[in-house]
Parts: sequence; structure tokens; C-alpha cells
Amino acid sequence: MRIAVIAITRNGALLGRKLREGLPEVELHVANRYAGQAGSLRHTFEPSGLKELIAALWHRVDGLVFIMASGIVVRLIAPHLESKESDPAVVVMDEGSRFAISLLSGHLGGANELAERCAFVSGARAVITTATDVNDLPAFDMLAKEQGWGIDDLSRVKVLNRLLLDGEEIAVVDPSGRTRSWFRGRGRLSFYDTFAKASDSRAAGVLFVTNRHIPPQTRPDNLLILRPRDLVLGIGCNRGTPLEEMEAFIGQQLRRILLSLQSVCCIATAEAKRGEPGLEAYAERLGVPIRYYASEELNRVAGPSPPSAHALAAIGAAGVAEPAAILASGGGTLLLKKVKSDNVTLAVAELCGGRHA
Repeated sequence: MRIAVIAITRNGALLGRKLREGLPEVELHVANRYAGQAGSLRHTFEPSGLKELIAALWHRVDGLVFIMASGIVVRLIAPHLESKESDPAVVVMDEGSRFAISLLSGHLGGANELAERCAFVSGARAVITTATDVNDLPAFDMLAKEQGWGIDDLSRVKVLNRLLLDGEEIAVVDPSGRTRSWFRGRGRLSFYDTFAKASDSRAAGVLFVTNRHIPPQTRPDNLLILRPRDLVLGIGCNRGTPLEEMEAFIGQQLRRILLSLQSVCCIATAEAKRGEPGLEAYAERLGVPIRYYASEELNRVAGPSPPSAHALAAIGAAGVAEPAAILASGGGTLLLKKVKSDNVTLAVAELCGGRHA
């Protein structure tokens, strides 16, 4: 976690130095007149440039710790607020090191945890106000964060967290079993094997952990879908295939077999495709890495489809999409055997050990 600590007073600079020494990922920014109190590992700024500093740091760091009055902080960050999905964690501390207040992005952004860490290093008291934490209950957005799952519709988190706080029953479908173990008996959760059974229950809310696409028209307002990152896209493509063509074909194929793009964890392909602009742009758009495999590695994997004469002639591999997907999934199950368009070949595998509902 990249953390920026910002101090504007003498005592704030001293506290900032303590935080920097106790939290190795911290970069310390202090008003230049107090540089001497902050030690040698610090950045300085003119007080008149504080707004510009915040603008520069907002999208560059994961967390911001302001050692100043909370009112100043609210006014400084207000123009930059976008979404709890993207805003950094914001913690406010007083220069007397009495309180570390989680102000913004407590769960998904990690401000609650950051406030606790700052309190531990400085001797302050962490101030956490999120309702689930106050009531010693887990929260569904924290479940997603801890497990590395995507959230299909963030607004539904509020719905289920409220039901959890109100003591209402929530039906859960999670074949991985992680929700059950994470909640450890807290909250009124009932567990079902299938989405149909959960939907037919009398529960006030439903949690579905799945890589399956659920058509919007079939989603009730009380349904929260969490997306395990357990799908691998094995992709082969002709040189110069544009991003738009790749995106359209892959999206169409995943919708056809009812799989969600939000569950994709990586793209797998041949080493010969390294540097392919369309493929790299597509991975960047999905926010996932690309794993490259040499032809010799691909040829050691027996795929269900016959060898490709085109791939053999081009790169010396009997196939790309299927063997690459199987390799990157750790020998997982092929959910989609090789399908082709004019310029793109696609196969989809589920991570070994991954299960879908």
C-alpha cells in the first residue's frame, strides 16, 4: 500500500516522521518551514501549494494520512471524490497524536486498517465509524476485498450490509465455502447449493458468488453478486488485430456461455504474441496480466481440439488458445473449447480447484 503522509505544522512534522519510521511504505510530505523536524527522508512543499499536492497524490497513492484538522481535509479532498471503488483511503490525525480517524474509503480503500496501523505506530486511538465494524459484524465489501473478488454492482453492497445490520436473513450461494468460513457464524446467513433454491427462500437478501453471467432482467434488487477471479482467457490472434475486434468477439462468446468478464484473472497466449498492441490494450482494459508461453511449453499440453496447421506454420505450436488457457489455469477445466473468428482464437479455462455455481 502506497501511503502519503502530509503535515503542515511543527508537531505534525514530528508525528509524520514517526509514521514514516514505523510504516516503511510511507512517503512524508511536510511544509518546507518544518523540514528540519521531519528528518532527511521527506518531501517539502509550500503551504500555498497544498491543493496542488493533493491533486498530484490523489491517483498516485493508495492512502493519504493528513495530520491537520478534519475540516481542512474535507475541503481539500471534496473536489477529488469519485467513488468508493476508486478513491484512496483517507485518514486524519491530530498533531497531538490522540486520534487516527478513518474518514474515507474505510472498507474497500482500506482506511479502517490504515487508521489502526497509524494508531499502533503513534500511540493514538483509532476512530472507526463504519456501522458493521461498530457492531462487530463482517461487511460484504470487506469479504470481497479479502478474497480478491469483484463486486458486480456496488450499490447492492449497501443493501445487504443494511440487512445484515438489521438482523435479517441472507441466503448465500458460495460453492467455495469462503463466505461461511469468513463470517464464522456472525449474522443470519443461510447457505444453499443453487441460486434457484436461494431465490425461492424467504430470505430478505441473496448473496451469489459466481463467475456466471446473470442477465440483468433476472436480478432482484436484493441480490448481490461477487465475482471470484477464476477465469483464464486463452487467446491467439493474427498480427495487427485491433482491440475493438478482439473485445467484441470475446465479449460475444462469454455472453453466449454465460460467463462474466469480471471473473477473468488473466490472459494466456504464446510468447510470439508478446508486444501485440491489440492484445496488450485488451489486457489493460480488463486490468489483468498476460502470461506468455513458449511454443515448446504449449506443445506439451494435450488439448481437445486437433492441431492447428496455421499455428504450426506461424510459431511452431500445435495450438495456442487451449494449451495456454490450461497452463495458466494450473491444469484447470476448459469451460470453452477453441472458437475462432477471422482474426481471434479463444478458449476459456477455470482455475484448477475453482468451482462455479
